Amino acid sequence: MSAAKVPVKPRPCDFSTPAIEVRGLVNAFGSQVVHDGVDLTVNRGEIVGVVGGSGSGKSVLMRAILGLRRPQAGSVRVFGIDALADDEASRLAIETQTGVLFQGGALFSSLSVLENIMVPLKEHNELSDDLMHALCWMKMRLAGLPSSAAEKLPAQLSGGMKKRAGLARALALDPPLLFLDEPTAGLDPIGAAAFDDLILNLKRSLGLTVFLITHDLDTLYAICDRVAVLADRKVVACAPIAEIERFEHPWVQEYFHGPRGRAARREA
Repeated sequence: MSAAKVPVKPRPCDFSTPAIEVRGLVNAFGSQVVHDGVDLTVNRGEIVGVVGGSGSGKSVLMRAILGLRRPQAGSVRVFGIDALADDEASRLAIETQTGVLFQGGALFSSLSVLENIMVPLKEHNELSDDLMHALCWMKMRLAGLPSSAAEKLPAQLSGGMKKRAGLARALALDPPLLFLDEPTAGLDPIGAAAFDDLILNLKRSLGLTVFLITHDLDTLYAICDRVAVLADRKVVACAPIAEIERFEHPWVQEYFHGPRGRAARREA
């Protein structure tokens, strides 16, 4: 009889290091090079907004940081852990220390909201059903979901509610690092502003670090500590938005000083 498999424990993180460190990252699809030497540091406790034109590889960068894509070259560390390592202990460390809100929420269509939030807890913890239910209810409240949403299927939710349900699931394991991919896309201005406020309040109350992909200028001005600009296959600038506005790059100038940029700046 073979010996029982010993459960693998996540590799310990080093929380004295930056939340994310990317160096010399190269991502390519065949002959198409998306990133050619990307460098980016995200410090603990800050919200960094990532912007760039269509095809600049914002989501590709996020997937590489999460270890969901192996780049052609470069290194990625999350709280000191090598995100590109093949060992299970490193993979578990990244999974348990990060939460991800994908575009549209990416909820399991056949599961209720409560069951969706429970998925990470079932995968990474051995908790009683009662405790898991209590934790899921807490995450629902943190995400601003009403109790009436608990037993609903994703198809029965509005766009804003789906985002909040996806956020509640991303928070299920109490991760210190949150990835948000276009969280306000498709929301009306009031709903988008409310979601921005929610993220900012969660960051302040829970001490979260947030990697935020967005094209929403209002979001950049309202909640981001720094903005990283992907252009020319690199991060050409990463600084507070007041400095980014002055950065002499054609895409940056068009993006931040066009009509929408001027409107967002007036509202900030």
